[in-house]
Amino acid sequence: MGTIRKIVEGVHFPMLTLVAGHSGTYRRVTGINVVESSDLIMFCRPNELVVTTGIHLDAQQDSLEHLVKQAYTKKVAGFIINTGPFIPSIPEAVISFANQHDFPIFKMPWNYRIADLLKTTFQFIANHHQELSIEEKVLFNLLFHYKQNTNTMKDQLAQLGFPQGRELAIITCTTIGSKAAIDRYEVMIQFAFQNRYQRFLKLKHKNHLIFLIDKAQINTPNIPFSKVVEEIYEKITLKNGYLDIIIGKGNFHKELENVRQSYDESLTVIHLAQLHNNRYLYKYKEIGAYKILMAVKNQPLMKSFSQDILGQLYRYDELHGTDYVPFLRIFVEENGSTSRISERQFIHRNTVLYKMKKIEMLLDMDLGNPFTKTNLYIAFLIEDVLMHQ
Repeated sequence: MGTIRKIVEGVHFPMLTLVAGHSGTYRRVTGINVVESSDLIMFCRPNELVVTTGIHLDAQQDSLEHLVKQAYTKKVAGFIINTGPFIPSIPEAVISFANQHDFPIFKMPWNYRIADLLKTTFQFIANHHQELSIEEKVLFNLLFHYKQNTNTMKDQLAQLGFPQGRELAIITCTTIGSKAAIDRYEVMIQFAFQNRYQRFLKLKHKNHLIFLIDKAQINTPNIPFSKVVEEIYEKITLKNGYLDIIIGKGNFHKELENVRQSYDESLTVIHLAQLHNNRYLYKYKEIGAYKILMAVKNQPLMKSFSQDILGQLYRYDELHGTDYVPFLRIFVEENGSTSRISERQFIHRNTVLYKMKKIEMLLDMDLGNPFTKTNLYIAFLIEDVLMHQ
């Protein structure tokens, strides 16, 4: 994907100097537009670069600042100011605004022709569009058609910056609910991962945003993955007032044929996090007892254990239209805290105590006993595993 960062890091734009908005280099670039008047801003499209020489701007007023602010509201990728006779220098107010809003501002000297800039930019966009298609195809084949592409996969990954023998993993991001699209968070997530990883491949598949990462290319090894995810979650919650995405990471694997396993592991994390409404479950290696239960081949034994613990309560709920099983699951998740159960269920504390006593009578168990809690927890884990399989 063509981004501001690739323009800054590349060798094809020696005429451009990034002078402000350095934190906005994640922005996509899909076009370029020359604008010499505020009246023409209406023709700009999101993700375009805007160029101006200032030929029609009033040098005595803040017209350049006004033009930059208008361009920002149009969600353009960045702004290029051709400094020279009409704009001798970039005003400090423009620099300040750009830094405050992470809006990239480039300076281009007068001796460079805008026509040459346009030609270079069009070539850049075309080349990186093709590059994106190649990256997506390689990752798609790695995950879903590895056997048919075994002979070429190692060379293709090496050409894309993933040498043979590296430990690779998959991160999957998706939204909660069928109506929400992951596309709306793509830029935010990609920006966070660009800061953490030197290189990654990305693929959009069935409302999943899938990233291939390399353990050797982590820029911030001292910062836990969970902190990166939490920062994304906090930004989304602040923006929406609610959180509607889940991010899950699979284990690292050296063998390419096992990268698909990392993808499946990331989906397992997402499933379990959504099932338990647990935003703090991020990585497959953190799923704990689930990993052991999912490796158990004797399913009849697991079903028998779960039925022995919960069967009587299921039968009572079915006969009387009660909700003791889901209540008991919340009891286990909240470790028996009556206040937290009361808050989650929107019921009075006395109702919580009544239901606990009723369940103890029906199951002939002491819910305060740690061993009882452990058995109940395992029984619900087994249900989750069997449902997931």
